[in-house]
Amino acid sequence: MTCFGPRQQTAALQQAVPKTRVQTCNSTPVRADGEFVLYWMIAFRRTEWNFSLQRAVEWAVELRKPLVIFEPLRVGYRWASDRFHRFVVDGMADNASRIAAMKNRGVVYFPYVEPERGSGNGLLAALAERACVVVTDDFPSFFLPQMVAATATRLPVKLEQVDANGLLPLRATDRVFTTAFSFRSYLQQELPPHLAQFPQSNPLARIQLPAMKTLPGTITRRWKPVSKELLLGDVAELAAFSIDHSVGVVDQRGGATAARQRLQQFLERRLAHYSETANEPDEEARSGLSPYLHFGHISPHELFHELTSCECWSPARLARKSNGKREGWWGMSTGAETWLDQFVTWRELGYNMASHRDDYERYESLPDWARATLDKHARDRREHVYSLDEFSAASTRDPLWNAAQTQLLREGRIHNYMRMLWGKKILEWTASPRDALDVMIELNNRYALDGRNPNSYSGIFWCLGRYDRPWGPERHIVGTVRYMSSANTARKFSVDGYLSCYGEGTHR
Repeated sequence: MTCFGPRQQTAALQQAVPKTRVQTCNSTPVRADGEFVLYWMIAFRRTEWNFSLQRAVEWAVELRKPLVIFEPLRVGYRWASDRFHRFVVDGMADNASRIAAMKNRGVVYFPYVEPERGSGNGLLAALAERACVVVTDDFPSFFLPQMVAATATRLPVKLEQVDANGLLPLRATDRVFTTAFSFRSYLQQELPPHLAQFPQSNPLARIQLPAMKTLPGTITRRWKPVSKELLLGDVAELAAFSIDHSVGVVDQRGGATAARQRLQQFLERRLAHYSETANEPDEEARSGLSPYLHFGHISPHELFHELTSCECWSPARLARKSNGKREGWWGMSTGAETWLDQFVTWRELGYNMASHRDDYERYESLPDWARATLDKHARDRREHVYSLDEFSAASTRDPLWNAAQTQLLREGRIHNYMRMLWGKKILEWTASPRDALDVMIELNNRYALDGRNPNSYSGIFWCLGRYDRPWGPERHIVGTVRYMSSANTARKFSVDGYLSCYGEGTHR
């Protein structure tokens, strides 16, 4: 039963992409005599619920030109591996299948996986030389902001970047929020108007564009589209790429189809009990959607749409006054409100930081009180100091920590509560707080499917005091940063099943 979705979607179909979500990146004009509109898909790797794609469609309709959707994957970025490549290419396969099924001769999809570092150099420029305008994704983390900024100065045509990151546009605020409470209070005041500005569920539907059979041979001969074998999931195909083959693929498939399946499973089987079981390591209560959100295989707007459909919700159920509390404002079930606090408040809090501070991933971005107490205890004697290799191999003296690291190695994820413990213990077992940050970032970004994401950095930095407050008593090494221990975790939660699955002696 859908109570909110149809009304919201009817309104969305009549709306252009909100201006607050569109940013012009250079001063070069639109070229009306170009051959096509180019969508450079780099973060929101999906064909549905995508403001960026919708904006490109708007340009194509206005200029009466075909649309080229160019989705590249480099090999030269840090931490490139079989794990991440397989997940992204799964999404490419979904995109290729969906676009082919539409049989729209005015839309050309060009997925490209760079075979060796530097092989893709010049491809975007070659496409832009023929384009009327280029539209790309506005993602505030990893190397993407620097790449888009550098590219903008070199393109011979107008470049726009579009924000499809969350329910609240990145530029809806010009301040950095330092606590979840302050951000939640702001959301409760400012978010409602944005809930009426959703992207079209299928921006490629019912559009009529001039036909374009294929890309010019001068481009496809030099830069060959991704092979059918790789799109079909042949893991052996990954061996040819110059990426880290020691970080293997996981069982979890990427792409929009898998993302929607996981979403429906969560809503049908886990949402009702989410508030009671979310922190239990032995429970599979988590949605498991963060990798799909990170790689853009599913939209936060679609997640919200599906949730509100299940809840038979409408904006009329929002509380009239905001109080900054975790529950009660949305007017939904307890499980839904608990999940929304994670999915909207905490997730978009990280995007707020990454979009407004260039140093969001550096030690200096910690709050003053946290740096002061950590620096005060930086030279405290550590009982154990492990090397990066020992951490990576899950070779500490703590079985519960080793289990969390084993889950990360094996599945590309750590249970949310266990991830907090994982980070806190790294702080205790490294020579300094700065070393601890380096280890957490390296392990998380190398192995986690949802690493390299603003929300992922929030979790890492929370272990060092970001978005938190001082906690007494002052302790050895951690000072007044919140303390967690494996022993307390084992007393608080049932961890037997978790250890049985990921502990010493289990298959890795």
